[in-house]
Amino acid sequence: MDDYCYAKMATSAKREHERESAPPTENNLKSEDEDVQQLIGIPEEVYPQLGGSSTLKQETPQPPCIKKEEEELCITQEGECLLGREEADYTKFPLRILSVKTEDDEEKPQDEDEVEEPLSSNKYCEDVQQGNTDSEEEVEDVSEEEDGEEYNPEHDESSSEEEGNPEAERETFLSKNGKITWSSAAYDQHGRHAEQNVIKMTPGPTRYAVSHAHDIVSTFYLFITPAIEKIILEMTNLEGFRKYGDSWKKMDETDLQAYLGLLILAGVYRSRGEAAASLWDAESGRPIFRATMPLNIFHTYSRLLRFDDRESRPARRVTDKLAAIREVWDKWVERLPYLYNPGPNVTVDEQLVPFRGRCPFREYMPSKPAKYGIKSWVACDAKSSYAWKMQVYTGKPTSGCPEKNQGMRVVLDVTEGLRGHNLTCDNFFTSYELGQQLLKRKITMVGTVRKNKPELPPALLASKEREVCSSKFAFTPTTTLVSYLPKKNKNVVLLSTLHRNGDVSDREDRKPVIILDYNRNKGGVDNLDKVIGTYSCRRTTARWPLVIFHNIIDVSSYNAFVIWREINPTWMSHKHNKRRVFLEQLGKALVIPLIERRKHVPRTEASAAVVKAIQSAEAPDQPEDPATTATSPARASKRKRCQFCPQKKDCKTHTVCCRCKKYICKGCTLAYCPTCAN
Repeated sequence: MDDYCYAKMATSAKREHERESAPPTENNLKSEDEDVQQLIGIPEEVYPQLGGSSTLKQETPQPPCIKKEEEELCITQEGECLLGREEADYTKFPLRILSVKTEDDEEKPQDEDEVEEPLSSNKYCEDVQQGNTDSEEEVEDVSEEEDGEEYNPEHDESSSEEEGNPEAERETFLSKNGKITWSSAAYDQHGRHAEQNVIKMTPGPTRYAVSHAHDIVSTFYLFITPAIEKIILEMTNLEGFRKYGDSWKKMDETDLQAYLGLLILAGVYRSRGEAAASLWDAESGRPIFRATMPLNIFHTYSRLLRFDDRESRPARRVTDKLAAIREVWDKWVERLPYLYNPGPNVTVDEQLVPFRGRCPFREYMPSKPAKYGIKSWVACDAKSSYAWKMQVYTGKPTSGCPEKNQGMRVVLDVTEGLRGHNLTCDNFFTSYELGQQLLKRKITMVGTVRKNKPELPPALLASKEREVCSSKFAFTPTTTLVSYLPKKNKNVVLLSTLHRNGDVSDREDRKPVIILDYNRNKGGVDNLDKVIGTYSCRRTTARWPLVIFHNIIDVSSYNAFVIWREINPTWMSHKHNKRRVFLEQLGKALVIPLIERRKHVPRTEASAAVVKAIQSAEAPDQPEDPATTATSPARASKRKRCQFCPQKKDCKTHTVCCRCKKYICKGCTLAYCPTCAN
């Protein structure tokens, strides 16, 4: 059988040599096909389907069904073999011999084992593609399973075209202003990972905050610094002397601390809208208020509290609408980023402090619960809602011209100092230009976009005839746009410089990942408003500087709580009302110094008991002198008229004689030493 194979191969090689020397004719082509058909042993009706010539009318032979890489198959049947084309006509190479079954010898047993042996032969070569005779080819080992697979050349050609033309399915959209070209397919990102979202600061309290937050009070005073207290005391006393003259009792640090403590306690007891008189009421009020200071002094401090010199204010107000509290505000705002590093996600939004009084920059926002108030721009941590930077909106500039690109200017101001973070904002701020400016600072952005923006392509804004819960994407090398249809004929558009592809979640509503990330981080400032409003220290007033100062106290107390909680994670770990307990302890700690130095005890028993308990806890235990105890006047719990003064004088006192137990006022009391008294 081997001799027969070698003879056939020699005959084919001889005919090939003759064919190469003679010009191609129809007879030559026919004989060539007959030789191949005879050599392989394929019936005549099957051979044309495999690419052979069925008629003499063909001018050129059709290439067999082979891959574009020009790889040839090697098929043998009982020693007959068809070899792949090589550059040389006569070569020696190892070849895997496979046994193939045909219809004629189905009943003959075949050896299933593959045999690999060297073979020296003359190979039949056919030029499949003209002009590629110099290319190198590789011989591919083909198993029996691969031989049985059906080959589809059309599929191979289409796949190669897709690989060769990656831009074939890419559709482009032009923006409204014609300056930006958007693509329907995402751009491949190669090379090293970008520097965006690589945070170089450790999230949480800074080293300075950790080293100075020894207790709750010291944590709070990280924000209300001695410099701020000094300004408030100086300007308040200046106003007090102007109004009351020499009769004004100078306000000191202990008085200011107690005043702030009472404001915080009023917020803890949910008494923001309650009149101060009810808080000091003997029957329905809280004892801690009467034990700290009288009601008239509290009203006096609220009325005279100042943050600047009133006489020099008109000159400063010409260029600064916030002149009445500018110095205190600036000193407080610069402390916020110094004490805490935000996490990877930062939220920028507006905050509205309720106020309906007279103010040159009062805002009306119907979407807010209060509707009227003073607006502030806030950048806070999306997870903890720590207020990292704030800026009061004072309306139009003094020139009177409206500000252009206000949203971009605000975001760039409140994010100064951030690097590697992701910013989440609403459609008031989001724009394509803002995203590019933030990328220069290594900050990414995710936010909703207003549909009238000129950088949007009209193709993404169309919502008719679109399927509900469908998404449509557009890309540039740095930005991704998505148009999501939550309801029929209503779509929402988001812009992101964080996401580079069009990932869609497997949820039932099929929301894109961009929307899920936006919903996860958009509520940082809204949550800050909620927690502040729960225990707010705001009081009813007609002075807008005092409204801003109350907001400073609220934000400072919450930021102090965030720092204290992260420094002490085990503090009240099983309690759900941590913030209320924190504020209550803070308020009581601020009023205790004033209660300790108070000389007169309140009239009510409950308030007097509070004063006595705090003062007795302060004084160390000392042995009592019996002589001093016997001669010193006693203090009664009730307050009665002095029994030695005329009845018309109506002088009331708490002091009681130690021997006769009669009430005696300070004017009727005589001072004796223990020796003379005995």
